[in-house]
This record gives sequence, C-alpha cells and structure tokens, in this order.
Amino acid sequence: MPERLVTDVLTKPDAALEVTLRPSLFADFVGQAKVKERLEISVEAARQRGEALDHILLSGPPGLGKTTLANILAKAMGANLKCTSGPTVEKAGDLAGLLTNLEAGDVLFIDEIHRLQKTIEEYLYPAMEDFKLDILIDQGPNARSVRLNLPRFTLVGATTRSGLLTAPLLTRFPVRERVDYYPAEQLQQIVLRSARLLSLEIDEHGAFEIARRSRGTPRIANNLLRRVRDYAQVRADGRITHKIADLALAMLEIDQSGLDEMDKRILEAIVVKFGGGPVGVSSLAVAVGEEPDTIEEVYEPYLIMEGYINRTPQGRVATELSFKTLNVKPSGDQLRLL
Repeated sequence: MPERLVTDVLTKPDAALEVTLRPSLFADFVGQAKVKERLEISVEAARQRGEALDHILLSGPPGLGKTTLANILAKAMGANLKCTSGPTVEKAGDLAGLLTNLEAGDVLFIDEIHRLQKTIEEYLYPAMEDFKLDILIDQGPNARSVRLNLPRFTLVGATTRSGLLTAPLLTRFPVRERVDYYPAEQLQQIVLRSARLLSLEIDEHGAFEIARRSRGTPRIANNLLRRVRDYAQVRADGRITHKIADLALAMLEIDQSGLDEMDKRILEAIVVKFGGGPVGVSSLAVAVGEEPDTIEEVYEPYLIMEGYINRTPQGRVATELSFKTLNVKPSGDQLRLL
C-alpha cells in the first residue's frame, strides 16, 4: 500500500474508519452463528416471497454488531437503510417524517429503541402492524385525525436493555434475537480481518493477545487494534507481534484479564470503599465518577459474566475473584458474604 494511502487511512476520523471495518455481508460477519443463521433464513424466505422482512429486534451489550447486522440485513434485501436513535425522535412529527419518506421494502433502524418516549411508541403500533400512521392535526375543537398509508417497511430495533421495552412494543417484533459476547478465538479472526483492511502486518499471536483482552467485544477489539497499531508504528517497526501487543496494552493500562482503568476503579470502590458490598449502582456511580446507566450497560455485564461481581436485590457485591485481582484479603465479615 503506498505511503500516501496509509497516511490517509490513519488520519480518518474513528467513526468513518469504523464503518470501513464493518462487514457488509453475512459471509464476512464473524460469530453469532445461530443468530446469523436464523436471520439468513428470514432474509431468503422474504426474498423468495417478494415481501419485506418482518420487524426485527436485536438486543445485547454495546459493540457486539447490532448496527452492523442491520446494515447487512438491508443490503441482503437490496433495500435502503434509514437510521435514527430513540433519544433523537422527540416529537410525533419526527417519526412521521421518517416513516412517510420510506419506500416499499426499506429498513428503518432505530438504535437504543428502549429510549423512545412512550407517546412516540403509540404512533409506532399501527405503523408496525397495519402500515398506517394516525396523525393529529391542530388542537382543541379543531383537532382532527388523519390516517396515512405507509409502504411495507421493516423496522429493526436495537437495544442494550430489552427489559425496558414495553410489552406492547416488544410483542410487535416477530423476530427477536440477542447477540452475546464473543470468545477470544472469534475476536482473533475479527482482528486479523481488520488488520488486513488497514494494511497492517500482524501475526496470529499478536492478534490473539489483542482479542483476549477485548472484553468479548468486536468494537473494543478494533479500537485496541488501532491503539496497538499506533504504538507499533512509533515504538517499533510497525509489525504487531505478541510482545508489541503486550507492551502497548500494558501502556494503555489494560491488564491480562482485559480489565481497564474504569473496571478496576469499580472493583476497588466495591471492595475497599464499600467493604465488598452490597452497594447500589447510584452510590457506586458517584464513587467512581461515572453515570449509573454507563456502569449498568457498559461495564457491569462483563464484570458479572467474568465473575468479578454479583448483582443482588440489596446491590452489587464483590466476589472472591475481585479480592484476588486487587490483592486484598477479605475480612471475617466479608468472607461470610463470599
């Protein structure tokens, strides 16, 4: 790859670069085998019938490929993809504008759909079921309802917290799929693929070192790959090996288990400041200087999955693994809780 092209790639914003690393075909999408198989069958069946896809809800932690799957679904159907997010749809008029500009077969992707206002949800129900939109015009005695016919479209919703979706909205998605964390072997494939797209020289050991410290998340794996790339470019010969990856990740304060600085601050707060717990998420958020929603959606799922903390009705409790990780010896009272 010519030097100028490399420079152009390196100076692109991260958001634009992330798009280039996203697969656009099912064949290129690594992992989530069962989810991918079920979605491929839905796509093929809809194409054979000449119909739009059924509405699809994708749930799971952030960074696991929900937006990527929406793009792949739209491309597989040969349809246009219109994207928005729950918080940005503030008025019924915003939703009406999105829906009335859709063409037959188009895919409307709503990220963080659980954050839609309840009044907006009411407008979605007839749009999803009957492909009709009821709009209220004027106010008071002059108010009247106008019904608009919509083309048959596909709504793909993505959520990190499916439990916050109302039952009426949840049941209107015939297809509901959950994406889950990736094993290190699959993340290694993703890192190697991304390295090829970025024209980076990397060996399998270097890719695996990045993968196993990526918290089971492709987005984090790609982010770490870029940071390790920078380190290899400045401090080494540009080639990413196991040693270079290890040195770069150590500099980024990501330990052998993939825990970053905030993970350790959360564990330290529970173990040291709150005596191992239980502690509520609001108090924990104040202690570490982070938003409660961010702790619940970004950090906590991985820490629970890896066995560092438990979530109880009384609050978050540190496990024995947390004490070992921080090299803190539990007291007698804490031992009884473990």
